[in-house]
Amino acid sequence: MRFDKANGRYGFILAGLLVGACGGGDKALLPPAPPAAPPPDPGQTAAAVDKSDPRSSTAPSPKRPLTSDEGMWLLSDFPSDRLGKLHGFSPSQEWLDHVRTSAARVGAGCSGSFVSPNGLVLRNHHCAAHCIEQLSTAKKDYIASGFYAKSEKDEVKCPEMEIAQLLSITDVTDRVLAATKGLTGARFNEANKGEQSKIEKECAKSDDVRCDVVTLYRGGRYNLYKYQRHQDVRLTFAPEFATAFFGGDPDNFNFPRYDLDVTFLRVYKDDKPLSGGHYFKWSPSGAKEGDLTFVAGHPYKTSREITVAEFEFLRDVELPAKLLRLSEWRGLLTEFQTKGAEQKRIASGRLFYIENSVKGTKGRVEALRDPDVFGKKVAAEKELRAKVDADPAMKEAYGGAWEAIAEAEKKMKNLQSRYVMIESGAGLWSDLVEHARRLVRAGTELAKPNEQRLREFVDSQKPALTQKVTSTAPIYDELETLTLTAGLTGLRAELGPDDPFVRKLLGKETPRELATRLVKGSKLRDPKVRKALFDGGEAAINASKDAMIEFARSIEPEARAVRKSYEDDVEAVVKKNAELIAKARFQVYGTSVYPDATGTLRLSFGQVRGWEEAGRKVTPVTTLGGAFDRATGKDPFALPKSWIDNKAKLDLSTPFNFSTTNDIIGGNSGSPVVDQEGRIVGLVFDGNIHSLGGDYAYDGKDNRAVSVHSAALLEALDKIYGASRIVEDIKASR
Repeated sequence: MRFDKANGRYGFILAGLLVGACGGGDKALLPPAPPAAPPPDPGQTAAAVDKSDPRSSTAPSPKRPLTSDEGMWLLSDFPSDRLGKLHGFSPSQEWLDHVRTSAARVGAGCSGSFVSPNGLVLRNHHCAAHCIEQLSTAKKDYIASGFYAKSEKDEVKCPEMEIAQLLSITDVTDRVLAATKGLTGARFNEANKGEQSKIEKECAKSDDVRCDVVTLYRGGRYNLYKYQRHQDVRLTFAPEFATAFFGGDPDNFNFPRYDLDVTFLRVYKDDKPLSGGHYFKWSPSGAKEGDLTFVAGHPYKTSREITVAEFEFLRDVELPAKLLRLSEWRGLLTEFQTKGAEQKRIASGRLFYIENSVKGTKGRVEALRDPDVFGKKVAAEKELRAKVDADPAMKEAYGGAWEAIAEAEKKMKNLQSRYVMIESGAGLWSDLVEHARRLVRAGTELAKPNEQRLREFVDSQKPALTQKVTSTAPIYDELETLTLTAGLTGLRAELGPDDPFVRKLLGKETPRELATRLVKGSKLRDPKVRKALFDGGEAAINASKDAMIEFARSIEPEARAVRKSYEDDVEAVVKKNAELIAKARFQVYGTSVYPDATGTLRLSFGQVRGWEEAGRKVTPVTTLGGAFDRATGKDPFALPKSWIDNKAKLDLSTPFNFSTTNDIIGGNSGSPVVDQEGRIVGLVFDGNIHSLGGDYAYDGKDNRAVSVHSAALLEALDKIYGASRIVEDIKASR
């Protein structure tokens, strides 16, 4: 299951890829004579936020002090003056603009950056693992062996990857708020989504432009993000999994670390490497202890602004249920991998994401159960509500918002199981089912006017939708049968065998019998079949006799009904009242406190620094030599043969991984770490165990981001992998 911001709280299914899998708490600058930043559209500049607006960051923030390095800041509202007072460096607008155009949004849930004038993109191995798996076969397992394209013709296109560069940010708050003025409930929600769809369609004039209206401050502000979209993305280099995830699950979210969690991709345009754009230079020496560091990435989601009632729902209902489900799936895939080498290969990626999500979800639960974390949330809400109640006008306008959200969360408890298992798809865990549901829903939605469609099917999303439909990624029947059986078994257990929907789906069949019949009776593994159905629209979908299409059609009435209940009774109420709370917060505090993460570009600042763990000082930098000292020759501490064979060539004192105080969360994986000159000094791939509560709060005492050092990347590329093309590309950019 994957969270999809276009589809409410949980989103549509994506089998095996789970929120929180991309490290960073869940799992640079000017090239020689750089080209000018692409000219923005009129009124669409990063500096276009009206500073006279009461939402402006210049507004006071009484009793809301931030710890020194806290914050995932908007580039259109970056606190340069505050940073100057704290660290003696104030980025210019030119600096910020170049960071904006050199950073990259890579697919869903991860980050990246351009690092050469030839379209070379730096990101994590674990964020590109899906592509690497899709390009692998039983004879060529690139996850195990690694991949290096010795020439341009050897670079291979990823079936489902998209890279986007942020061109501009426009404040569209007034327009969205005007569309919903005076509305509540379902009418408010429909008008809100419809106006966003209209704005996005007006912005995206072609398929190579992507436009997203982003909700900030929980409805207090709406910004339009305009991107350059790239869908021809090719794999250039990936190391072996054994070194990309050295230490495995025992080391995950821990430190010291010794991981080369890196992949290089290349963006192509018109069948040639992209050229002439912005990119980060590469630091020749990298970062050292005490250095100022910046992380420019796309943190997926934080929940630091939600109400106490929403915290309680997460703590008591949503996260415990998710943790149980993930734990069951982890055991299922672990057992499946013991059947043979091919079963291990095809399930390894899903197991990695699930193991990562188990640890991340457990960390979130523990954070919410921490009396200090929860107590601070209660105190902050109490303070704001007291200020609202003390002002008669504010009390009348905003006073009932918290109770309204609390009532909506009570309703969500009754919807939770049905929504997650049916609409969100946890009970339908299968790539083929996902394809079928996408096609069935697209057939209905694309026939509607754009503003009336579900948000994930609006015109601005169509290029990404088409890419999914036509993906050449392989589908494995044995794994499909296993996961769908598990999903249906969970559906029956969660909703009960006497539930009318469960009885309708299963009939007289067991979950395994139904899963087996559906997988065998479907041709949707063929992208040509899917494309024909997609192009044929609703008529072709309704006429199809494919077993998975028929199954998806049978799911739709119940899935749409539970979605409508959620959107009308929960989402609409929460959104409207969160907007009211945001207005109250603006009136009291301004926006000198950053908004929650939204999967859009943010910039955090920090320093290379360790911390104390149980009275022991944790030093912030490890070395290549430390990896050999830690290696045991047995998984997960077995270095690959390439490392053993080339040990004598290496400078073992080269910095390998390092920790910083940068405020990050899931989605920051693959983010570049840059110095104040804007040069690459590292690559974020994880956070420490303390950062797992970063969804809800930041504690500068021990929250740390964990990154691969830029010097280690060059040392390994050159002396272990002989990746001269990449080294020369990077060095040329210096």
